Amino acid sequence: MTMNYVRRGNGRPLLLIHGIGSSHRSWDLIIDKLAAHRDVIAVDLPGFGATPPLEGETSISTLADAVTDFLDDQDLRGIDAVGSSMGARLVLELARRGGVLGAVVSLDPGGFWTGWEVPFFYHSVQLSAQLVDALQPVLPALTGNPISRSLLFVQFSAHPWTIPAPIALQELRTFTPTPVFSELLDNLAHGEPQQGARAGSIQQPLVIGWGRHDRVCLPSQSERALNLFPDADLHWFEHSGHFPQLDAPEETTQLILDVTNGTYQHQSDEVPEETLVLRTEQLGSTLIGAGTAVLVAVSLFVIVRAFSWR
Repeated sequence: MTMNYVRRGNGRPLLLIHGIGSSHRSWDLIIDKLAAHRDVIAVDLPGFGATPPLEGETSISTLADAVTDFLDDQDLRGIDAVGSSMGARLVLELARRGGVLGAVVSLDPGGFWTGWEVPFFYHSVQLSAQLVDALQPVLPALTGNPISRSLLFVQFSAHPWTIPAPIALQELRTFTPTPVFSELLDNLAHGEPQQGARAGSIQQPLVIGWGRHDRVCLPSQSERALNLFPDADLHWFEHSGHFPQLDAPEETTQLILDVTNGTYQHQSDEVPEETLVLRTEQLGSTLIGAGTAVLVAVSLFVIVRAFSWR
């Protein structure tokens, strides 16, 4: 399988896998810090970045097959790996299969939603992508302003005003509803549920990282992830949303190095009760955050169009 990728650094190889609607550049804030210690390979998954789409369907299963083929072609089977969002679910799937990856860090994985969380995930992400697509002509101006940048990222970041403007712009440039994006989003929400791995079947270190303020994959979903992957440790990012590599780059870098070096010390054997129970206040905050993003994006689009007609 041919995939576009960048490779930096020296040492033991480390694979980075991005999320839906992104590319290898989603790791730009931390790749150089990782490359100071590791031989880092950051890929564009099929249908994203500069990698052409797969022939046939695009799903977690087919992407896992494609990544496995890529690793075999590059003689990298057994490589340590990090995934973000959809990529985080992908590295869990590869870990479950066995023999493909070494140590794994899964950052805010998708696929552990149930009930009302499914349409919430699907429609909020779909609408966000559609609005970002409509705003493409004015994204440089919007991401260059910390206020509008914060409003655009309110669903995805705990403190979006701290995301550097060039990073925000490049992330939104690729977050558009292409055919592959739409097919994969539908598969993530409505396709085959993520299978787990029985206790003791994963021998390599496995850590699932989760942002306390994740408004895409809600923190309460971590319990389901641990139930399906009982060999995993859970690491909480106290001041992060859905993308720890953007909200907490130094902590994320250290976590990756610790896990892949075999020196990670788990925070706790128990998931805090306040995280497992989705309280009314948490749900309200999540919906308000998503709703605010939508309303603001619509308002910005209307304003921009009004000025363009003058």
